[in-house]
Amino acid sequence: MFGEAHGGVAKKKKWRCRALVFMVSAIAFCGCSFGMQGNGDKTEEEPVLSGNHHSWEEEAANAVAFEHRLDGYQPLKKEYNFYFTYKMVHPWWDAVALGIEDAAKQYGEAGTVINYEYLAPTEVSAEDQVQRLKEASKRGFDVIGVDVADVGVLTPAINGLVGKGQKVMTFSSSDASREDGCSRIAYVGNTHNREDGAALTEALCEKLGYQGEVAILVGTEGAPCHEDRAVGAKEVLARYKDMEIVEIGYDGDSVDKAYQLAQGFLSRHQELAGIICCNMSNPVGATRAVIEAGREDEVVIVGMDHDQEALHYLKDGTIYALGVQDCYSIGFDTVQVAVKIADGLLPGEAYPEKTEESTTIIYQDGAAAMLQLLYGEAM
Repeated sequence: MFGEAHGGVAKKKKWRCRALVFMVSAIAFCGCSFGMQGNGDKTEEEPVLSGNHHSWEEEAANAVAFEHRLDGYQPLKKEYNFYFTYKMVHPWWDAVALGIEDAAKQYGEAGTVINYEYLAPTEVSAEDQVQRLKEASKRGFDVIGVDVADVGVLTPAINGLVGKGQKVMTFSSSDASREDGCSRIAYVGNTHNREDGAALTEALCEKLGYQGEVAILVGTEGAPCHEDRAVGAKEVLARYKDMEIVEIGYDGDSVDKAYQLAQGFLSRHQELAGIICCNMSNPVGATRAVIEAGREDEVVIVGMDHDQEALHYLKDGTIYALGVQDCYSIGFDTVQVAVKIADGLLPGEAYPEKTEESTTIIYQDGAAAMLQLLYGEAM
């Protein structure tokens, strides 16, 4: 089973080696696994939105929880087949894949084989996701999982499959919830994207003394995680009379497009004081544009996640803050929930409807620790 992905987060030496492999080639994610049953993994918790940027060691330790063990649930079958599709080929989802792989490995060691396909297009397309779901529904998977690119487009497709008896869940950073009218069974991932956007924007406002012109790079239009972060950002900015949004741009999860949009922001707004970035790609593109323009000391940048280049910009102070999601836990818990869904359990019986994963705000003094934790770089 082949996943169209590359890039990754490193765990100790073995994860660092995997990350390097992921970065240079597309790989097959076939989870025929071997795991130990254990206790103590979280299934639902309060989001970690740390604003104390002086306790950098604690922030780094909280950001990604690699030491997972299966929660002790005994599967009813000896073999499962899952299909997971996500927004696009990108290192963010490769980090999720590491958690999926590790959970599958632990199940296998306990005598249950987890086969899975983990696939995505090279560019975000809700229509592509709908087609992938339709094709997967014909192949007899126990559970189908999707990281929703557009709620409006995906909800009817999901509801149609569920209506025909297919077990569908959502995962990663974008849900199509019951509040949206979606009948998906459960969701595993970030349930607080709006709060993440608000926390990053509050940090930016404080840094700017609560005055100045800012621009927002959202990401993919219609993607719930990106849109929700932008909503959170707008809500915070609206509280401060001397803060002004001068432009909003959608970069489609593309570093190059984010770079081009940021170039335009900087050209049109000579007083631009900040850029708020709502996904993992746009902090990199925005920072490249700011450096090129020689305005690193004028423009405060905040954004999302653990891109290695972005973490280096955080380390040198060009980026002010990054909200790092625990992608590994998202992948690990997705497999655990999928097994229970396949066994016919409903939310509330052995897992929550929404399994919440954490986001940690990392500042400059935590960047080196994050680079060591995720990429094996010496501090």
